[in-house]
Amino acid sequence: MDEQDTAAILPEDLLSASSADDQLSDSEDRKDEAGLPTATTLAPPSCRCPVPVSVEPVLFLSMFSLALQAPLTTQYLWDRISEDLGYNGSRRSGCSNSSVDPDPLQKEVETLTAHWNLYISLGGFSVGLVVVPLLGSWSDVAGRRTVLILPNFGLALQAVVYLVVMYLKLPVVCFLVGRLLSGLSGDFNAVLAGCFAYVADISDKRSRTFRVAVLEACLGISGMLASIIGGQWRQAQGYINPFWLVLATNLASALYAYLFIRESVRPDPSARLLSARHYKAVWRLYSTGGISGGAPLHRGKLWLYTLCFFLVVAVHFGTRELYVLYELSSPLCWDSALIGYGSAALNLAYLSSLLGLKVMQRCLQDSWVALVGLVSNVTGLVVFSVAHTTQLIFTGYGLCFLFMASTPVLRSKLSKLVDPSEQGALFACVACVESLCFLVGSSVFNSLYPATLHFMKGFSFLFAAIVLLIPAAIIGALQCFDQRREHRDSAS
Repeated sequence: MDEQDTAAILPEDLLSASSADDQLSDSEDRKDEAGLPTATTLAPPSCRCPVPVSVEPVLFLSMFSLALQAPLTTQYLWDRISEDLGYNGSRRSGCSNSSVDPDPLQKEVETLTAHWNLYISLGGFSVGLVVVPLLGSWSDVAGRRTVLILPNFGLALQAVVYLVVMYLKLPVVCFLVGRLLSGLSGDFNAVLAGCFAYVADISDKRSRTFRVAVLEACLGISGMLASIIGGQWRQAQGYINPFWLVLATNLASALYAYLFIRESVRPDPSARLLSARHYKAVWRLYSTGGISGGAPLHRGKLWLYTLCFFLVVAVHFGTRELYVLYELSSPLCWDSALIGYGSAALNLAYLSSLLGLKVMQRCLQDSWVALVGLVSNVTGLVVFSVAHTTQLIFTGYGLCFLFMASTPVLRSKLSKLVDPSEQGALFACVACVESLCFLVGSSVFNSLYPATLHFMKGFSFLFAAIVLLIPAAIIGALQCFDQRREHRDSAS
């Protein structure tokens, strides 16, 4: 029985106590290429929260601010571009009659809004692609709390820039400045990396999938509340007041992390942030299997599950930016309130996915749970691709009620494939992949949407459904392979 199998069986407290002496005895031998101590040397002390809540409020508040500002930013871009071009928005009669050809000016507004969404996303996430893995791997030796605090200050600074743009009616290109400043601090992806790494530090293998799913449910619940509040608030008071709440929420998240989060790793005061060692740790993880090495099959699973995670998350974030555009334009022509309810319905799937995952784990293995989640996502996207009424849109949202069941399973499987001392390096890589998902998803879908308006308005959603068949096939094949191997081993 290997160490990972033992870790899956031993209770968490006993495992922590029994491994402490081994980690200390190995500390003198484990050095990286630069002669610096590895993450194992700085193994976390026993860190047990007195209550079951740890980093969940940090993720809740950060996601609340993100979900509050994202649709409002798209709507603000739409309104500013419409004002510049002289387009009167969805008030034209064509919105109530799908047989009327779309206004060419509306197509131009849609195209420019999609392109500005793309430019802003590209700017922020291209910077984050470099910064996030650096911060995530650094947290392995310097501690998690800093990686939870710093990005929230960056997001608050972005909100300040957005407020200045709205107060002074500066050109929309100034939004890009705010995104770049946020990207330099790690952006929301650094918060994600820190939270998931923290949960991996304090959970055992049996409970990890559900703990990860709880974090993702926090994303959905906060997103649902922010979507409802944002749509109604914007309709009543405009854009500026909601963005003041965005600023306050980011500052509150940073303050909570500073005051209430207990450190889950033993910080090394000599750890340097600007060091190539952090990138080497990620490279070593995927090239050699990490500190303890790994068989080709083990490394292959790591790569395949990472590919699945990349495709699923890229589709999630790529299509999410299109929902608002799709609903703003004819024949739907939704107002801010309906857009808020639609975003809330989508985010409610985080909670329903958590409940569904908990129920399905009683009778299904994690891989089959992930496949059920992907089927839910694919069917919802197919309905979106042909939806031309409000009823069909909400039907699509309803069919997606389990669409987030796949990502916690994939995160958990990746976490279980590596040594406990490499969780920071792993989630640094996952955060890097997630940044790339934002980059690729925004690029592909914001470019594909205006390019396919002339022959099928919902083609982007159909394309997303086809892409999700790839991770479904990989996860199913790996699970069948594992089951055959277990059956062969038990027979022998």
